[in-house]
Amino acid sequence: MARDWVLFSAVLWALTRVKIYVKVHHNSPFLACMDLELSQTEIIDPSYLWIGPDGRNIKGQSKMNITETGKLMVKNFQESLSGSYTCTLSYQNIKTEMQTEEEILNTYEFMLFAYREPDYTYQISVRFTTQHCKVAVNGQFFEMLKKILNNLISDLSCQVIDPSYKCHVIEAPSLGLKNELFVTFEVNPFAPGWEVACDQVSVDCEDVTNGKIQQAKDHLEEFFRKQSYVLKHEFHHVPAIHYVDHSFQVTRIDSCRPGFGKNDITHSDCASCCVACDPGTYSPNTDVTCRTCSSAQIYGSKSCQTEKINHKIKDK
Repeated sequence: MARDWVLFSAVLWALTRVKIYVKVHHNSPFLACMDLELSQTEIIDPSYLWIGPDGRNIKGQSKMNITETGKLMVKNFQESLSGSYTCTLSYQNIKTEMQTEEEILNTYEFMLFAYREPDYTYQISVRFTTQHCKVAVNGQFFEMLKKILNNLISDLSCQVIDPSYKCHVIEAPSLGLKNELFVTFEVNPFAPGWEVACDQVSVDCEDVTNGKIQQAKDHLEEFFRKQSYVLKHEFHHVPAIHYVDHSFQVTRIDSCRPGFGKNDITHSDCASCCVACDPGTYSPNTDVTCRTCSSAQIYGSKSCQTEKINHKIKDK
């Protein structure tokens, strides 16, 4: 997969303009200030000049690790570090027979983008057979079901949100008419107190929350699978309201942290990533799309209005 190569190669050699995606709070791969062909030849008196996104020499900056051979690693990457990194390699071309020296200059550009993994939410739907649609017992059953589901996943700091149900009349082949409750809900990993688990890790809290929500999804799927088994093997009389076998359906919904979004055209090599919003765009919430805003002139902008205020202050 192209994304794996972009993210995890030990050293990236410049081709033309290379796009590199660096996970927030991680180190970038080493960026080589030369192309692969040149790296396999002898270079005389090389010197390297790295220019960062702000147009200034980055040598000596705390987050910039430049080796003696000109390779750059950006440490503890953040959205504000996104942008163009340009290196100029200068070296001597000595022609012995003519006793001349010629300075050669090569320039290489790398585009670095901060990214996060998306936060996962699961949308789940299940169905239950009921005797009648317009009876109070359906609502009572629904309230009981919500409590059971929340209890199943509460130890994972996950919660059921936006639960709802509707009763429909179904005409099934050879079975005639029957009434069914269509139950839908979402599950997310942000139940009260979820931050406690994140306090135990220094970075990548979405890795923790995404791991927990996947466990919660598995618990719920197992719970509904067991309903079918219990109905078949442990009940002599089928309850008035019971689970419809194989009706469990789940869809993953991704969201991005404020300041990040998805763009499978601009960032096709990292299409599933939440990438820091480009200058000229921003994201104030957990949508996966960055909005247009001419005043948002930095990577990872969370507010269009705030950017306008900041620029007015700077202009003064």
